[in-house]
Amino acid sequence: MAEEYHRESMLVEWEQVKQRILHSLLASGEDALDFTQENEPSYVGELGPPGRSSMDSVEMAYARQIYIYNEKIVNGHLQPNLVDLCAATAGLDDKNISEMWAMVKQMTDVTLVPASDALKVRTNMEVRMEFVRHALHYLEESYKNYTFVTVFGNLHQAQLGGVPGTYQLVRSFLNIKLPAAVPGLQDGEVEGHPVWALIYYCMRCGDLTAAMHVVKRAQHQLGEFKTWFQEYMHSKDRRLSPATENKLRLHYRRALRNNTDPYKRAVYCIIGRCDITDNQSEVADKTEDYLWLKLNQVCFDDGGASSPQDRLTLSQFQKQLLEDYGESHFAVNQPPFLYFQVLFLTAQFEAAIAFLFRTERLRCHAVHVALVLFELKLLLKASGQSAQLLSHEAGDPPGVRRLNFVRLLMLYTRKFESTDPREALQYFYFLRNEKDSQGENMFLRCVSEIVIESREFDMILGKLEKDGSRKPGVIDKFTSDTKSIINKVASAAENKGLFEEAAKLYDLAKNPDKVLELMNKLLSPVVPQISTPQSNKERLKNMAHSIAERYKAQGISAKKSIDSTFYLLLDLITFFDEYHAGHVDRAFDIIERLKLVPLSQDCVKERVAAFRNFSDEIKHNLSEVLLATMNILFTKYKRMKGTSPTTPARPQRVMEDRDSQLQSQARALIMFAGMIPYRTSGDTNARLVQMEILMN
Repeated sequence: MAEEYHRESMLVEWEQVKQRILHSLLASGEDALDFTQENEPSYVGELGPPGRSSMDSVEMAYARQIYIYNEKIVNGHLQPNLVDLCAATAGLDDKNISEMWAMVKQMTDVTLVPASDALKVRTNMEVRMEFVRHALHYLEESYKNYTFVTVFGNLHQAQLGGVPGTYQLVRSFLNIKLPAAVPGLQDGEVEGHPVWALIYYCMRCGDLTAAMHVVKRAQHQLGEFKTWFQEYMHSKDRRLSPATENKLRLHYRRALRNNTDPYKRAVYCIIGRCDITDNQSEVADKTEDYLWLKLNQVCFDDGGASSPQDRLTLSQFQKQLLEDYGESHFAVNQPPFLYFQVLFLTAQFEAAIAFLFRTERLRCHAVHVALVLFELKLLLKASGQSAQLLSHEAGDPPGVRRLNFVRLLMLYTRKFESTDPREALQYFYFLRNEKDSQGENMFLRCVSEIVIESREFDMILGKLEKDGSRKPGVIDKFTSDTKSIINKVASAAENKGLFEEAAKLYDLAKNPDKVLELMNKLLSPVVPQISTPQSNKERLKNMAHSIAERYKAQGISAKKSIDSTFYLLLDLITFFDEYHAGHVDRAFDIIERLKLVPLSQDCVKERVAAFRNFSDEIKHNLSEVLLATMNILFTKYKRMKGTSPTTPARPQRVMEDRDSQLQSQARALIMFAGMIPYRTSGDTNARLVQMEILMN
């Protein structure tokens, strides 16, 4: 029975190991398992020496902020801003990281529409328009900052002067960017700089007023453009009316498509949202410029009046970046942040996170970006945990990707859950409303796994004091229903065959039936062993005595059959301890009082009938009990035979009576061994018979 139980536990454990391996493999790619990438990092980080933290300084800094966040949530305070907490931690010394968090903050600061799930929010047109507005604002601010740094880094060449503002900044920037006359530029100059270059760079810095200043100064060379630009500048969502848009597009197709001034073409393409196939690479030579230009051309109306070459939807643009161009186009010889930025600014948050997660040193940043989106209810989560890290689900609009959030979190915490269980628990708390495929609460499941993995039972779940009260553990911070969690962990420990730990946990959860049931399983194999200090038997015996004393003092009892087995096993342990110590008379008194085996031929049938009711834990010890009892009888017989001849104090008849009583008791044991419906080994029977013969 114990072997069967162990085998089942091993199968359960192997199933979990298989799942872990599968998770690690599937996390590496979206489409298939790809074993060709030699330097693809392992998803399970190298573990440090036991007892030491496996977390690096950045991971620790993030973990502190997560602790602060959860403390506020648990204590019922207002939900803090997780973006600000993460941004305050992360990489103050790393420009890429601080820029990443500035972008995440900008992109997630949207007004959410009431909706039942994240997909409805994310596909809502108003929200999508807001994402594009935020992306453009971020790219414009970032470029303005770049021009500022460029100008102030080259003050002599820039010749900065005049009234402070975007216009003067752009003029100075062009002194550096276009120091010599560029052939092909049209419509004259303003203060020594090409008109269309000035307009383009003022727009690129997000300042339409500065651009309008240039337009007004050059209006006589620009025809109808001033009217169009005024309408564009004052329109909602920077969109011309259909009539104006058509007029501008017609003018563009007739006169400007092959124009030699790249800045003029770019400005017309942005304002009229036309000629979307031209990437304007002469002007937009950097990825950020290309993104800015294309996001300016994205439209959200039904576009009935637009021809396909003049209509770019956000979904089309997202597909271009993720599928048509893809990672290979953007990520080759470039820092990973570039492709992350491309995806994130086009509201492809899940694909961006999955991409960043694949670089081991950036994994912690990817996870915390996912946590931010998850808490803001903006993250599209995979519906099943067997899904790949990034997947498309049937029924979703084309181009929508979902992130396996649970797997992402578990892959991240695996690195440190055994050395830093407190920190891992803080992350698992985010899964408190998630369910696995069996409908089981993911937080409970993770707590259970981490406790068994780290063996930090007392620290996480609390400790049993001598008076039977429970000293709280880390888990008490997260939930008041600790009993069900402890029972769950105890059950998991039991399934893994960790009976001793499971018994202690069930004791902690005030579940006496399970405590004694497991104690019976543990005690049964050690009952006949010789007790030595620090031995397995000694430890289990002390544990059992401590439970027995506490239960008796507090009047706690389990089911009758389990209860009686437990106390009978304790008595048998005492019997064997006395027997091994050579105290045969004391041992004989105990076995006589227990009425487990017959010590007269009259009660053999009665004992055989009673034997049927004993549990397996008692039956397994029967052979040893019979042998020990027969040994005691034989020892007493030898001792009696070895004494001096009969004396007046010990008449011959008394000696003979005692002799025949011992022989009768030995015969009762032999009869009992033959009648019980339980197979004792042939060796046991042979030894019993041998001793009984020696007594005759």
